Amino acid sequence: MIGSQILCFSHRIIVLSRRHYRRVVVTGIGLISPLGIGVQKSWENLLAGKSGVVKVKNFDAYPDDIPCRIAAYIPNIDECLAETFTKNQLRTYSRSSLYTLMAVREALQSSGWSGAKDEQEARKCGVAIGTGMVNFEDVIDAGDRLRQNGHGRVSPHFITKILLNMPAGYVSMELGFCGPNHTVSTACTTGAHSIGDAANFIRLNHADVMLAGGVESAIHPLSLSSFCRIRALCTRYNDQPERASRPFDRDRCGFVMGESAAILMLEELEHARARNAKILGEILGYGLSSDAHHVTAPSEDGRGARYSMLNALSNGQIEAEKIGHINCHATSTPLGDQIELMAIKQLFEPTKLESLTITSTKGSTGHLLGAAGAAEAIFTLLACYHGKIPATLNLDNPIDDQ
Repeated sequence: MIGSQILCFSHRIIVLSRRHYRRVVVTGIGLISPLGIGVQKSWENLLAGKSGVVKVKNFDAYPDDIPCRIAAYIPNIDECLAETFTKNQLRTYSRSSLYTLMAVREALQSSGWSGAKDEQEARKCGVAIGTGMVNFEDVIDAGDRLRQNGHGRVSPHFITKILLNMPAGYVSMELGFCGPNHTVSTACTTGAHSIGDAANFIRLNHADVMLAGGVESAIHPLSLSSFCRIRALCTRYNDQPERASRPFDRDRCGFVMGESAAILMLEELEHARARNAKILGEILGYGLSSDAHHVTAPSEDGRGARYSMLNALSNGQIEAEKIGHINCHATSTPLGDQIELMAIKQLFEPTKLESLTITSTKGSTGHLLGAAGAAEAIFTLLACYHGKIPATLNLDNPIDDQ
């Protein structure tokens, strides 16, 4: 079953409606991605048309018959983790939790916010961070220890490494946030769902500040093998990894697995104004849906994506003709890209399609899975803020006549 999600951003503060919803703005962003550690590095490399896709690390550990030999890793991440965290944290935290804390710290720094000043304010600060999968290395290592040496050799930290809510939990512990602590795990939609849910927490007065986003650290021979078994991964460009992820291109053959952590700091508008925060944009609408069709394949009529877009427009009280840019999910799979494009064509009038800029940043980053929606929300926000839309990498021969 395929889930869909859409976030609508504005780079200007506007009056939405007469509804009594509290307005939600973005005041900080943090990102580590295959394009670099930090928002600025990732954004610069995205605009420069660089690719984060490389040949798999530890190549000898991969069985020879796994047909996909490429992935999108965060560059120099091991060295950065060693410089950033204590030995105890490196030993007891999952990589997803460590990645998350790095992105959270950047988001807080970029926001200029000094944190909750008292217990009352801490109760109005929350976290909504999700992930798609556990780190396979943690599970396999624990299983090997159990089989070879008995239960006494299984780490007491194993459970907290594999619980999907722990990245959010460690953030709240580090910052003393006592408001909502929320974890979403909805595969590719995780990051965007987390942001949308966090925005709703603020809208409904459950929080004034939310750190929201997604994380993924699951590149492993087992995960690559499993995705290959369902014929989802690109296997044609092992010798040219930078050409492998090709959203909307006729020669696309599957996605490239990536890793990332992406965090947005959301604030209630008046809370942000009271501290003279720099406002990067406003979340206008949030739409989510399910096509109720198949475990891995989208419905051929495109209803999942179409319903999600319609719901987002309705939620934000935005007319379709007001949209100027769509950063698509477009993972570079033969079926998914075609159906997503069809859903867009069903929603917008032909005259509007001529002026609509449709792109996918996955050509540069690969598929970041649970972090994808959040990382792409950051890239879309930056595109609106700076007035620069990154090109879709490897789009040499667009599908159909688009």
